[in-house]
Amino acid sequence: MPADEEGATIMVKLDDLLHDRRMTLTELAERVGLTLANLSILKTGKAKAIRFSTLAAICRELECQPGDLLSYADGSESV
Repeated sequence: MPADEEGATIMVKLDDLLHDRRMTLTELAERVGLTLANLSILKTGKAKAIRFSTLAAICRELECQPGDLLSYADGSESV
């Protein structure tokens, strides 16, 4: 969960989407053309950025919208 100076965070809900679709991280990595290591960094919330092309490929394969994958919490909310 990358946080900015004010404590706001972007949360990645990839694990939930994979579970709901009964897909493994390995299968998704193969479908979108990413390494398992890079997709794992995204899944664990340690990524600092994501390319729109990567986001689009993930959304295409998981049949979701970007808002299904990412959420925002400002510093005043409990995470």
